[in-house]
Amino acid sequence: MARPPRFDTPQLLDAAVRLAAEAGPSGVTMSAVAAAVGAPSGSLYHRFTGRSALLAEVWLRTVEGFQEGYFEALESRDDPRAGGRAAARHIVSWSRTHPAEAALLLYGAQEFGRDDWSDEHLLRAEEGNMQVRAAVAALAGALGMHGRPGLDRVTLAVIDLPLSVVRRHLRGGTPLPAHAEDLAERCTDALLAGD
Repeated sequence: MARPPRFDTPQLLDAAVRLAAEAGPSGVTMSAVAAAVGAPSGSLYHRFTGRSALLAEVWLRTVEGFQEGYFEALESRDDPRAGGRAAARHIVSWSRTHPAEAALLLYGAQEFGRDDWSDEHLLRAEEGNMQVRAAVAALAGALGMHGRPGLDRVTLAVIDLPLSVVRRHLRGGTPLPAHAEDLAERCTDALLAGD
């Protein structure tokens, strides 16, 4: 009977997230992740074909974990404005409860080596991006905001604005204020209310 692995993939990816939050993408190397968990380097090469695969998995797992709750918040309400408000709150509250992951996402996929990702990783990333674009477009349509100006307004309301509430604190290493979710929700609601 085979012995279960001592270091599993989620454990290795968790260590990579911590390294990325502390030192940025350049701090995520195969040897650094192995050292962080006390694993031999072979444990990483057994799971990832190389550093580009490790970086892709760190990025995609983090984005997909965030997006799961984001889409649930955005699409779970009968009232589209309520869904938009819930999505804005989700961005702030997820960032509060996942500060290392949120700090990682400030960098962007390019800084996590997107140019060297496999076709499979690129497809996963594009599917997630398409789902975001479709959800924002659906919300704009449900609110009667049409054309590029409407899409831009909804994007600002449910993505850019809530991110701006958390970005300064994440970059500065300061805790989010207790009222951050309420602030993001109120600002998002004002934009979604229309003219």
